[in-house]
Amino acid sequence: MRRHRTAAAILLAVGALLTGGLTATTAAHAAAPDPSPAPAPAPGPAAHQATAAEQLKARTFWTAERMRAAAPLDLRLGVDALKTLKAPEPGAVTTTVAPTAFPQAGGPWNGGGEVVKTSGRLFFTFQGRNSSCSANAVTSQNGSTVMTAGHCVKYQGSWHTNVVFVPAYDNGQAPYGQWTATKTLTTPQWEATEDINQDIGAAVLAPLNGQKLTAVTGAQGIQFNGGYNKQMYAFGFPAVSPYDGSKLIYCSGNSSKDWLFTQDHSLGCNMTGGSSGGPWFTGFDETAGTGLQVSVNSFGYVFLPNRMFGPYFGNEAKALYDRAQAS
Repeated sequence: MRRHRTAAAILLAVGALLTGGLTATTAAHAAAPDPSPAPAPAPGPAAHQATAAEQLKARTFWTAERMRAAAPLDLRLGVDALKTLKAPEPGAVTTTVAPTAFPQAGGPWNGGGEVVKTSGRLFFTFQGRNSSCSANAVTSQNGSTVMTAGHCVKYQGSWHTNVVFVPAYDNGQAPYGQWTATKTLTTPQWEATEDINQDIGAAVLAPLNGQKLTAVTGAQGIQFNGGYNKQMYAFGFPAVSPYDGSKLIYCSGNSSKDWLFTQDHSLGCNMTGGSSGGPWFTGFDETAGTGLQVSVNSFGYVFLPNRMFGPYFGNEAKALYDRAQAS
């Protein structure tokens, strides 16, 4: 989860969305040759293909010790904004919380169900530093796609390497294996300008022991253009105090649209760095642990502690998902 120091950074990102409109030609001029060049097609999702050598290295790179030591991307970048967050009340994250608690500002998920297997930690190396985010397996044509945040696959001009997904991560253990990414993808808006409204990423994973990911973990449904102001459940593996990245944490509540600078969803939640990329669900069934994924943990404002924001899954997210699942 990225924390923004000032509103100016958000305004710059939003400003990047402003583009000129196209002017329609009249019927009288339709037959005449148009000297202006045809408008370029909208850019498609950006992707990075891991080489065979990179995949081989990633398969053996992540030992239990390295996974435990991997720091959240936020912390590794030296962002000190998280230090300004107000600490939760004593016991807020250490006390066992019933999964039926709604709203829930942050606590361990003890309800079981599919979400335990579909959610996991995403480990990677960013500019020589071992880091982590969160991710979730979704239904897909290739049976091998996970959704995450854009900055969890590419940041500051660099695609992450040694990318693996560990579903149901448990304090250094990988009960369902470590799944190596063959391809990582993000939206063209995040690729070009790190537009926070499109901080969405995906990874396509190689088969493991002859099986595809979702045949082992199951998969969550995914929804696009589903609207705002819904009951939401957010999951992730936050690893900045008071959390340590060892367990699946969740928040729940009534979401709203960001009233400040973005088009993102907003949810009361005290998850910290490392939760980035974790799924947001609508229509979530606590008993089955299933829902429709409509966003990912993305960022928070320094001046609004204990509040999480996640990008709206619109047409851009749909294009990204379509390319990933067809890979």
